[in-house]
Amino acid sequence: MAATVSQVATGLQTRLATITGLRTYPYQPDQLNPPFAYPVLNRIEYHRAYQGGDVVMDWSVFVVVGRYTDRTAHAMLDDYLSYSGSKSVRAAIEADKTLGGVCQTLIVRSGLDISSLDANGADFLQIQMQVEVHG
Repeated sequence: MAATVSQVATGLQTRLATITGLRTYPYQPDQLNPPFAYPVLNRIEYHRAYQGGDVVMDWSVFVVVGRYTDRTAHAMLDDYLSYSGSKSVRAAIEADKTLGGVCQTLIVRSGLDISSLDANGADFLQIQMQVEVHG
């Protein structure tokens, strides 16, 4: 049986919570208190394998590091985008590719789209990580 959207969102939040100092949520929070991270489901693909045996979920994990104009926030991206290390988003998520047993496997495909998040008149710096989850 394929994992539910809620199970995967909670599993991603749990993996992100292993990064010291990073606040995590299973959805975008109302109050922005960086640094924080949350997953967003982009797409579900059904019937990826013969006889419909595989469901693939495409997720974006957003990591918001601080005010867009803050040099410290830009410097924090290095750690979160690293392939390995204690603050690596890729390493934290891929450390348990089954998200506690709710899915078959996953892969963090890329880090992309460094952009700003406008909230309450302030611009925050964020990075988007693409995660592919197999049911």
